[in-house]
Amino acid sequence: MRRLRILADAHIPYLRGVAEQVGEVEYLPGNRFTREAIRDRDALIVRTVTHFGEEILSGSSVKLICSATIGYDHIDTTWCDRQGVAWRTAPGCNAASVEQYITASLLHLAEKHRFTLRTMTIGIVGVGNVGSKVAAACRRLGMRVLLNDPPREEREGEGSFTDLESIRREADFITFHTPLTRAGRHATFHLADDHFFADLPKKPFILNAARGGVTCNRSLTEALQEGKVRGAVIDCWENEPDISRELLQLADIATPHIAGYSADGKWTATKMSIENLIQFFAMDAAPHYASIPAPEQPIIDLKDIPLESQLAHAVWHTYDPAKETTALKASPESFYRFRSEYPLRREYHAFTLRNGDSRISDHLRQLGFNLE
Repeated sequence: MRRLRILADAHIPYLRGVAEQVGEVEYLPGNRFTREAIRDRDALIVRTVTHFGEEILSGSSVKLICSATIGYDHIDTTWCDRQGVAWRTAPGCNAASVEQYITASLLHLAEKHRFTLRTMTIGIVGVGNVGSKVAAACRRLGMRVLLNDPPREEREGEGSFTDLESIRREADFITFHTPLTRAGRHATFHLADDHFFADLPKKPFILNAARGGVTCNRSLTEALQEGKVRGAVIDCWENEPDISRELLQLADIATPHIAGYSADGKWTATKMSIENLIQFFAMDAAPHYASIPAPEQPIIDLKDIPLESQLAHAVWHTYDPAKETTALKASPESFYRFRSEYPLRREYHAFTLRNGDSRISDHLRQLGFNLE
């Protein structure tokens, strides 16, 4: 029986040595996936670098696309469904990683602009796997949390949700965690456009760790220039990797689409991709997965850290977005390289805290840290 022929993105962590247990594998960088390269493959394991639609898939033998991501706007799902090309994603794989990114960025904004998060309101647009974790973390920071998710509200009733206009009116921060959709009643493409940024009474900070097209980059640039918003945290950009240099320089935090790039999230995405492949092809396989390396400095000693700084110190020990911001602003042309060669970080549960003040211990434990 012929073995499964797989083409996989060379930059997907923890995949080498695992995919080979279920088929014959060739690895290529995502930007080298071409019509010719995929022609004779049965399955693809991909990231968001290449768009998969008729232009590249037509005439190929591809039966399944496994994306090691939560989103699918890089797949022409309509064409694939019509042509019988199955596609699978890894929903929720990096939710904790994105929450870590948002929490670290909020703490950075608080320090830079000298305010206390406990006095602030955050509006979360999109309350799926990621948005729900962000909401929980923000409540632990003492913030007032407003939730907006029209599809969920329709299914579950009004209850916990609020409308977008209320968020525009009341929020000090607005963070987006929606998929990118261009059609339907709840389309999210350019959800934050000129109209969205007009007349924002609280001049909020805008955070986008969803998809670049959810915020109109031109509109956000003008809103920053005109003082309609106070600042921005941007991980996802329109036209990646050719991002707006103007918006890059205006942003408080600017990173190369790596909010979900924890080692833990990538390991989970790889595992989900392999499981999707095994299930689709009805294979009798139980592959062995590589373990995730421990962080270089797994112990965080808070002994000499003031109480008011302990939470931020612990979070930034696991991940500091300011360092990546400096690197990207200095070399925006390196966006693709920064993303492809990203040194995977560990999430909170890989770290143990020592000598933390008892008044903050519960907050740190709830975030996911281990305490001695």
